[in-house]
Amino acid sequence: MITPEPHELADLVRQLHAAGTPWLPAGLASRLSWGPAVQGPVTVVSCRSLNRILDHAVGDFTVTVEAGTPLRELQDALRSKHQWLAIDWPWGSEADGAGAGSIGGLVARGLAGGLCHRYLGVRDQLIGIGLMRADGVAARAGGKVVKNVAGYDLMRLFTGSWGSLGLITELTLRTTPQPPQRLGLLLQGSIEPLDGLRRWLLRSSLTPELIDWWSPALSRQAAREPLNALLLSLASVSAEALADQSVEIQRRAEALALHCQPLDQERLEALRAVALGERGALGETGDQGWLLRLGLLPSHAAALLAERGLRDLPLVLGSGSGLGFAWAPADALPAYRVEELRRLCQKLGGFLTVLEQPSPRALPAWQDAPSRPLIEAVKREFDPKQQLARGRLPGVQARPSPCA
Repeated sequence: MITPEPHELADLVRQLHAAGTPWLPAGLASRLSWGPAVQGPVTVVSCRSLNRILDHAVGDFTVTVEAGTPLRELQDALRSKHQWLAIDWPWGSEADGAGAGSIGGLVARGLAGGLCHRYLGVRDQLIGIGLMRADGVAARAGGKVVKNVAGYDLMRLFTGSWGSLGLITELTLRTTPQPPQRLGLLLQGSIEPLDGLRRWLLRSSLTPELIDWWSPALSRQAAREPLNALLLSLASVSAEALADQSVEIQRRAEALALHCQPLDQERLEALRAVALGERGALGETGDQGWLLRLGLLPSHAAALLAERGLRDLPLVLGSGSGLGFAWAPADALPAYRVEELRRLCQKLGGFLTVLEQPSPRALPAWQDAPSRPLIEAVKREFDPKQQLARGRLPGVQARPSPCA
């Protein structure tokens, strides 16, 4: 792995381009094992040295940072001004954000968590981006104010691009006031009344930060009864408003014969840490187990959780977004069951991405999207020599190398 200083980056990328050398853009390289294996020998170029907070416009609620800035350091800096990026720690982080990687890596993967229920995903919070093209030319799009809409929307294009289009070097994001009050509720019971409560919440005037489905296996990991559950997070500037919302939800839950456990902020964060994958969740090391990214129509989440084959699989799924994660050690989940789960997600109008799997990697990380020809055309425009992140173009299933 090469970690160039900021003034060396452009020259390095130009040299790689001139030589036609395959390379992989990276942040802190904390999750390079996720997704498809990179094809062939590759040079990893890390932006670890691009780690400064360039500007925090507190009154405008925007922050501009270099892409290699650790997400934890950025959130700590914003917290000192009573602000935050309203995004989840990446799966596999500690409760305090240790091991969360860089803000650039988070954007490049584009994986939202339960907080997107209220705050939307990271791509919706991006208002400006700086990047290094495959030929070493620097480019920029967007701006530093929320109302700026000039230029091509490279922010959305590069969010979730997995390093296949260029190296993200700088980001301007929208910040949010830090809620001074937060509490949670864990609701457990049968799927049908839980789904009824979920639908009532989505239609109500209440505004939870997140409403996450939990499988029985995930409840067991959190030392709770092995039942399906909904985890709710409520946040407000007013403790009285939170108490009123909590009482209203508890009354509704009792009417549906659901068990309801109120959670203070400390216990809420502890449960959320379980759902974000505690250290060792995949086994002794991350590459020995399965980590799956699921997505489906939110209205079909209850049908997915009703499948008996999922009772022993830890799974968290946003009830409003239909996006979530499932995971298991290698010896607890045969590959054929992952294939069955992928077919089920597709049947329910969704998808399944294999982020981690035991060696040898037998399953494709993702399959061809209907828009594959358009995706490949965009790739050719940004990377005509096909140097960047070979085999990791989202929406294009990697094919075995002819030399393999």
